[in-house]
Amino acid sequence: MDIKDVPNWILSLDGEDVEFIKKFVMNSGSLKEIAKIYEVSYPTVRIKLDRLIEKIKLNDAADNEEFITFIKQLSIDDRINLEEAKLIIDKYKKEKSDK
Repeated sequence: MDIKDVPNWILSLDGEDVEFIKKFVMNSGSLKEIAKIYEVSYPTVRIKLDRLIEKIKLNDAADNEEFITFIKQLSIDDRINLEEAKLIIDKYKKEKSDK
């Protein structure tokens, strides 16, 4: 998969989120197994998963905004590089959330 094809919601995840998803998949989605790995309770893992789901939903919804789509298209067309696109999108999201 080319970096230009990676959805923004994936790029917005931090290392801890990615590691959690990896462990989740490697353990066939068993929250009980994840709880054992992290040495926490099942409800704690459930909360972590729920927060991750919300984070993905928010970023996925933001991806559908016209301005963000425009910036992504500029990057795809090589009119701006990927890092610049990410900076612009992050700034836009921050300013929008501050309102």
